[in-house]
Amino acid sequence: MSKPDDFGSEAQTTVLSEGEAQTTVLSEVEADTAAEVQAEDMNPASSEAPKKKKKKKEKQKKVKAVKSGQTKDENGDIRYVKKKRSWKERLSANLFVGPSFIGVMIFFIVPSFVVLYYANIDSIIGQNFVGIKNFSNVLSNSSFQTAAKNTAIFSLLAVPLAIVLSLLMALLLEHNIPLKSTFRTFFLSPLMVPVASVVLIWRVLFENHGAINDAIMAFGGNPVDWFKSDYSQLVIVILFLWKNLGYNMILFMAALSAIPKDVLEVATLDGASSWKQFWSIKLRYILPTVFFVGIMSLINSFKVFREVYLLTGDYPFKSLYMLQHFMNNTFKSLDYQKLSAAAIIMCAVMIVIIGLLFIVENKMDKDVEG
Repeated sequence: MSKPDDFGSEAQTTVLSEGEAQTTVLSEVEADTAAEVQAEDMNPASSEAPKKKKKKKEKQKKVKAVKSGQTKDENGDIRYVKKKRSWKERLSANLFVGPSFIGVMIFFIVPSFVVLYYANIDSIIGQNFVGIKNFSNVLSNSSFQTAAKNTAIFSLLAVPLAIVLSLLMALLLEHNIPLKSTFRTFFLSPLMVPVASVVLIWRVLFENHGAINDAIMAFGGNPVDWFKSDYSQLVIVILFLWKNLGYNMILFMAALSAIPKDVLEVATLDGASSWKQFWSIKLRYILPTVFFVGIMSLINSFKVFREVYLLTGDYPFKSLYMLQHFMNNTFKSLDYQKLSAAAIIMCAVMIVIIGLLFIVENKMDKDVEG
């Protein structure tokens, strides 16, 4: 009977000892806290140190905000105020901008006003104002009409082909096809080859005794004078495409690689076909690139004069007579009034076309965002 009593007394002693230990620990923590509070009361500088640091950081933020032109309104919103520059900063900025501004004035702005002036006078000697007479003379000129017609046909044929073919090549190069690097090199090589070398290659291929005519004769056909026949513009279109497809293809490849992969994966899981993915997803993402490629191809189609001039000279076959030929021949005859009027008409047409493309792009971008 005595054993249970002894066991209970031992357990009670153990519990009491644990309670005493907890009380001891709590008393020590309270004592330390009281000592810290007493130390802060004895030394108020130590308690104010964090407050000083906080105020210092706030002052630094205000200084940075003032330097960057930031201010806060009554609602606490951050607003940017134009910072006043000192005369030294303005002088140094003008010294850096000055040379470029002078160059633009001399080579672009002043000549534009000179062209506008020449287009409205009868001659350099008389300098009598004639209004739109020079413009009407240019528009009624048969050579200008032929050049404008040929340039329009070439652009309408070459620019859409440049967009579609380069996009198809970029889509093709997304897959692992045989001879992928060779295919890419073939279309990128014209970017590194000078225009004169490209023209020499085309001469070797399309001259009367060139490689293509030799191949035609080998199969029993008759040779074709490619630069003086109805096929002449087709030859220049092929040259234009070979020169520009590589650059356009790179732009489309970059745009396609920027499309989020998770969007395409979700479409694949939903059972969308490759055509559906291209039409509904890829085309919407690469739409800005499509318009950029179209504008660049349009500008390059107006600059095809270099190749045609090196291949055929001043007066080529009728279907190859471009607007640049008309400009060049008019300049040689020193008819500055006609040349200036034609240049203004050409510039106005380009501005209208590019402006329409930008309007269409903005509308389609809003449709995509919506």
